[in-house]
Amino acid sequence: MENYVFRGRSWAEMATELADSKAVIALGFTLFSIVNYLTKFIVPVSATKTYQQKWKWRNVATSFVHSFITGVWSPVVLYSNPDMCNDLINAWTPATHALVCFSIGYFLYDAMDMMIYHRKRSSYELMIHHSLVIICYSIAVFTHRYIAYGALSLMVEVNSVFLHSRQMFIICGESKATSRYKTNALFNIGTFLLFRILTLGWMTRWLTVNRDNIPLAFFTIGSIGLAVIVVMNIILFCRIMLVDFSDVIRSAWRGGSKETTLSAAGSPPSVRTSTENGNDAVTNYVESLFEETTKDEKTD
Repeated sequence: MENYVFRGRSWAEMATELADSKAVIALGFTLFSIVNYLTKFIVPVSATKTYQQKWKWRNVATSFVHSFITGVWSPVVLYSNPDMCNDLINAWTPATHALVCFSIGYFLYDAMDMMIYHRKRSSYELMIHHSLVIICYSIAVFTHRYIAYGALSLMVEVNSVFLHSRQMFIICGESKATSRYKTNALFNIGTFLLFRILTLGWMTRWLTVNRDNIPLAFFTIGSIGLAVIVVMNIILFCRIMLVDFSDVIRSAWRGGSKETTLSAAGSPPSVRTSTENGNDAVTNYVESLFEETTKDEKTD
């Protein structure tokens, strides 16, 4: 038993690595528990109208700290070790391993926080996301495979910095007309496309191309997890566009409606009235979507 070797590691080495992994996971969990506790001393007055509003601001502020740390950590380790990008299955470094472990600790903490204090539909959606991430990251950590792939997936946290800033603005009732909200909205959309849509798209392509090199069980888990996360991000992107850029979308839609109406000006009255009524019905429906989306953003 003492001479047993698994992937070049003895039982003693594996036991040490397991203990180290658990320690970093525990460190992440503990650190964000402390961060969340400290946030109660800096909650803005505008975010203390209700208990749920105060909890939400503190939860998002804690997530902001995680995003800032990993949003810097992930690009640095990948840039410092470019060879890992050529082998996302076997290549890893202690820094990337610690990064993934640290994030597991955060996701465990955040899932527990929502489970205890915020049992609502939006939280259940996030808990599904967190559960899938924890499972995928745990496979990487304890098998020492796909760690670079996990580190690459954390590049999305660059966007999360602006995404969480946006959430805190909304919770505090910040007007969309302010320069800082508009600036954050532009950075949010830009980084969303670059660090979420493009990154997740590339990861999906990589998983498909390398499916023959990945055990079926791991490929299935990874595919399901990635598919759910991609769908959730597409829905999130649409929600953000509808809320933050609703005026632009409305103007474009109404402009198109006016052109359609003008082009129908030479038609018989009965046809023209039908066209106008159809345009009005669609416009009212789209506006109702904007209003519902805005309401959801403020109450979640």
